[in-house]
Amino acid sequence: MTNVYIISAPSGSGKSTLVGKVRQIVPGLEFSISYTTRKPRGKEQNGREYFFVSRDEFEHMIRREEFLEYADVFGNWYGTAKCFLEDAKQKGNDLLLDIDVQGAAQIKQKIPQAVSTFILPPNRQTLEQRLRNRSLDAEEVIQRRLVTASGEIGNYEKYDYILINDRLEESIEALQAILLAERLKRPGVQRNAADDETLARAESCRQSRVRKRVQPILASFVAEATPNGR
Repeated sequence: MTNVYIISAPSGSGKSTLVGKVRQIVPGLEFSISYTTRKPRGKEQNGREYFFVSRDEFEHMIRREEFLEYADVFGNWYGTAKCFLEDAKQKGNDLLLDIDVQGAAQIKQKIPQAVSTFILPPNRQTLEQRLRNRSLDAEEVIQRRLVTASGEIGNYEKYDYILINDRLEESIEALQAILLAERLKRPGVQRNAADDETLARAESCRQSRVRKRVQPILASFVAEATPNGR
C-alpha cells in the first residue's frame, strides 16, 4: 500500500526546508520533483529542485496525459508527473508531493485517500521577512506572492493537517509524526508505546484542533490588506 502525502504552503513558508529534512529521516519515502516552465533561480539545478522544460515540451506532456496534476502559477506551468507515483508503488514506498493549492485539489479528486498537510507561517510579517531574506525576487514579485499567500491560506480547511512553521525543529518533528502516523493506521500494523506518542503528536496537528491558532494568522493577512493595516 502506497500512501500519498500532499504538502502545500505559501511561497516562503519554509516548506522546502521542512520537506528536505523529513526526506532525510523518514525511510521508504519517494519524492516527486515537479516539472516547470519557469527559469531556474539562484543555485537551482535541473533535476534537483525542478525539471526545467520549455512551454512546448510541458504542453506536449499535457496532451500525452503524463501529469497527475498541473497548474499555471504566475504565468508558468508547474506539474507532477504520473511516473513518480508508479515508481513508488513498484518499490513499495510512499510518495511525497510538494505542490500548491491548485495541484492539491486535483490530486484529492484523483486520489481521495491522499493525506494533505498545509504549512503556515506564524504571521504575514514573518512570511514577508522570509521572502526578502531569500533575495530571489524583485519587490513586485514579493508583493504578488504575499497577495497570493492571502488567498492560499484561506484554503486551510481543505487540508487534513495544519503545521504552523514557527520553530524549525518542532515543525520537522511534527511533519515526521504526521507521515509515520498515517503508516501506523494501515491494517495489521502492531503498535507500541512510542507509536502511540507518534499518533498523538500527529493528531495535535489535525486541522480541526488548530483552528483557534490559525485565526490570528489569517487576521494578520487581512490587517495588512487594509489601509489601516500598514
